[in-house]
Amino acid sequence: MPAYLCPSCKTNRSRFNIIEQNPKSVKMDPRSGDVVQEYGPGEQDAFHAAYQGPEIKVQCGACGLIEDEKSFAAFAEHNRLD
Repeated sequence: MPAYLCPSCKTNRSRFNIIEQNPKSVKMDPRSGDVVQEYGPGEQDAFHAAYQGPEIKVQCGACGLIEDEKSFAAFAEHNRLD
């Protein structure tokens, strides 16, 4: 796991929440909101786009910012403690 630095508060390098994304593709009844069909990986129909987002998001444990892991890692790389 890379080093992180919060791009918002710019001080937190140690307290983070790692959020693992686990998308589930579903078809819902537009009136009731009930799930009428669940799709397995690669089973979506022609009108259902597959999830393309990141596998991991990170939340700063100090200010609460939630961003892609790349944002926290890139900010740490550009502001190293060397």
